[in-house]
Amino acid sequence: MTYPIAIEALIPHRDRMKLIDEITDITEDQAITRTVVSDRLPLYGKGYVDTLIIIEIVAQTAAVHISWKKGIAREGSGGGLLAGIKNADFLVERVPLHTILTTTVKPLYSAANYTVLEGTVQADDAMIGRVEIQVIRFEND
Repeated sequence: MTYPIAIEALIPHRDRMKLIDEITDITEDQAITRTVVSDRLPLYGKGYVDTLIIIEIVAQTAAVHISWKKGIAREGSGGGLLAGIKNADFLVERVPLHTILTTTVKPLYSAANYTVLEGTVQADDAMIGRVEIQVIRFEND
């Protein structure tokens, strides 16, 4: 099932930097997105993308989740910044063209405008990576 909110309403990324193709689920506890590996993605070369791309896919899925929880798609708000990568495990070196990536992001903890989230990325039923990121949100008054 594709989630009814447009991705563009939740993240600022456009064109080649918009890595998420669809939102498949959002709850208070997690967001799940899908990305189809294509030659339009950054880090593409010779039929593959470098696995480092999953850091940005996790960050964009985190932005979807945080924005949705804050009601940004409906009300407008600040934005955010990937402040750090606490941990990253890459289980493959590259991902072939046309692979469907499913990314699940769950917040681990939060304080004020700071959140730590864990994202896992799967291709088919196999995990290809896990990333723990730190995000700082900017709030507009």
